[in-house]
Formats: sequence, C-alpha cells, structure tokens
Amino acid sequence: QVQLVESGGGLVQPGGSLRLSCAASGFTFSSGYGYWYRQAHGKPRERVALITSGGTTNSAGAVKGRFTISRDNAKNTVYLQMDSLKFDDTAVYHCNVVLTGNAYWGKGTLVNVSS
Repeated sequence: QVQLVESGGGLVQPGGSLRLSCAASGFTFSSGYGYWYRQAHGKPRERVALITSGGTTNSAGAVKGRFTISRDNAKNTVYLQMDSLKFDDTAVYHCNVVLTGNAYWGKGTLVNVSS
C-alpha cells in the first residue's frame, strides 16, 4: 500500500523551530522528486520547497533562508527543517512525491505559530 505520512507539526512560538518528516511506504522514492506544500486557512495551496532525486533544492521566496528541505533515501523520508518561524507560516503542511509520472500525497500536519 502506497502511503506518505507526515509528522512533526505542532504549536510553536514565533522565532522557534520545527522539523517535519514525511515517511514513504509501499514504494521506493529515491529516484523521485520530493515537495513540501502548505495551505493556510482561506488561502490557496503554495509550494514551499522541492528536492530533486539528485539532491538539488529550491525554496519559495517567503521561506528562503529559513526552511531547508532534505532527504534520506535509506529511510525513504523527506524532511523540512523550519527555523525562525513566523505567524504567517501557520498552515497545514503536505508532503508530495512525484515518481515516474505518479504523484503521491500525505494527509498533512498542522503547524501553528502562535504566542
């Protein structure tokens, strides 16, 4: 059964850090691209970061310099390290893996930045 499961979300104060994980099962994603998206309440979904199969990364302007995407192929896992969190980072964060034309999505994990 193909599955992506995100974890690591929660409540954090502004300026704090969280590390999200996305564990894949049912397939090997080492040759796929990994993405993190987020969707805040009442706003459209936006892409936060991506990592290619070769490890090249790209981040959205709003998070550049604060968020870092990485992957561990041995663990079939994609990570998102989030530092210097801001109120505007509050959203449900979803993991997405694209492999051989197929797109897989996780159910998401809530990140709530609040004082």
